[in-house]
Amino acid sequence: MKLIVTLFAALAFAASALGDALAAPSSDSQARSAQVKAKAEAKAKAAAKARQAKARRAAARVVPVAAAGAAGASAASVVDPDNEHVNFLEWQPVREFIDEMVAQHGFERPALETLFGQVRFIDTAVQLVKPGPPGKPKNWQAYSARFIEPIRIRAGVRFWEENAEALRRAEAAYGVPAEIIVGIIGIETIYGRDTGRFRVLDSLTTLAFAYPESPNQAARQAFFRDELASTLVLARERGYDPFELLGSFAGAVGLPQFMPSNILKYGVDFDNDGRVDLRGSSVDAIGSVANFLIQHGWNAEHRGPTAYAADVSPTRAWEPLLGLGLEATLRPETLRAAGIVTSSPLPAESLYGLIDLQNGLEPTEYWVANDNFYAITKYNRSYFYAMSVIDLGRAVRAARPE
Repeated sequence: MKLIVTLFAALAFAASALGDALAAPSSDSQARSAQVKAKAEAKAKAAAKARQAKARRAAARVVPVAAAGAAGASAASVVDPDNEHVNFLEWQPVREFIDEMVAQHGFERPALETLFGQVRFIDTAVQLVKPGPPGKPKNWQAYSARFIEPIRIRAGVRFWEENAEALRRAEAAYGVPAEIIVGIIGIETIYGRDTGRFRVLDSLTTLAFAYPESPNQAARQAFFRDELASTLVLARERGYDPFELLGSFAGAVGLPQFMPSNILKYGVDFDNDGRVDLRGSSVDAIGSVANFLIQHGWNAEHRGPTAYAADVSPTRAWEPLLGLGLEATLRPETLRAAGIVTSSPLPAESLYGLIDLQNGLEPTEYWVANDNFYAITKYNRSYFYAMSVIDLGRAVRAARPE
């Protein structure tokens, strides 16, 4: 605004001096205009340098090698969203990663150098993995309301109707109820409506080598580095351009949002067309979700609820039973002895865990869950997530036509 005011003042001064508001600018106004233009150009250059510095700071802990100069390496890639160039080939850990992929997986070095010369730095991914502001209490009801809502339920009914045969086959083959599979795909992508717009190779490279500072930074970087390796192996095995693989900012792919390593390990060609396609085949997505759950502890013998509403004793003898990990380890008699009463009797032969769903300033909900509930938490390590899957699946089932 100051620049605009200065420019207007210069023009007004020139017009007054000549006695004609429509006259050509005087030499003084031209000088003032030149100064304004120079200031604007300087400001633009400073902004560009600031964006470049942001990308450099992301690599501040990375020791650059001498000029990339790799045979066949393409021009430096683009920083999202400002189109500034960052050459990942100048980052020593990236070069070491290429060495490992050549030695351990038999990739050609020139091809990988060309590939990483085209990878983009995704600042959006870096920002989105940062933890939210502290201090806000968890609120199960608010979380649930985002997912158990009419649009998602109607979409779930359509998905179930269109894929009823595949859901029946998955339930018969794996023992995972259709409503659980429907719940997961609905929570993840609204049945394929939102599978992600990021190039997976860009997101995973960024997070593998420029994960923001945090207590678990090293572990998270190692995780994304492994997923990056899986992406390259997956693309080679399936015969497609790795840049064509689109997903979430964290690299999750397709209707069920599988990470690349999980596509390799748990992806199922459930439509029998000779390939696993989690982006274009809802049938493959259904079979793959069921396979993931059975491989992570889903017990097909359990035919009842996965979780039972519970009342807890005011003596609070049950408190030590909270936070025991994502496994069912408690016998029914242990729960009863601690003052926990469930809405219906617990099958004696199963193990359980006590979960708490906090509601902000409102009372916490308590549930007793079996190992099938905990199998869902292997998909996303959250009680809120697992309960939302159960509730959405139940709501979609109830909304289906008779």
